[in-house]
Amino acid sequence: MKIARKTMKVEVPSMAMGDIAFNLLVFFVILARAQDDSALQWTPAKTERVESAGQSKVSIVLDKDEKLYVNGQPIGQSQLEGMVEKLLEGLPAGQRTVLLKIHNQAQANRFEPILEAVSKSGGELVHILEEQRPAAKP
Repeated sequence: MKIARKTMKVEVPSMAMGDIAFNLLVFFVILARAQDDSALQWTPAKTERVESAGQSKVSIVLDKDEKLYVNGQPIGQSQLEGMVEKLLEGLPAGQRTVLLKIHNQAQANRFEPILEAVSKSGGELVHILEEQRPAAKP
């Protein structure tokens, strides 16, 4: 014996649609704000004379919290050499440029292994500096 089932028609009240839209809007505004405050904070070292480094396929950043990033993606120290090798694969000498951006307060014991990893992977290291300019007069 079959039991006849009643089909229920559920409608979302139109008043709730406004609430849902508002909640989604708030969610995305908060999410966008959280991404603007990225963890990557880098203050470059300064020098008096700066030359252009040209183009590069690899950019390594060591930020003020000593977090390591390759092309903007966080990475562990142990994965660095393999990642740089993979990104530079097939490039001839002269085009294996690796841009290195180190926060001006980074300790040598943190960035020296980075230099070694880039060297072992066959990268040609370019350290990014900011030109030192005289202070503006008030």
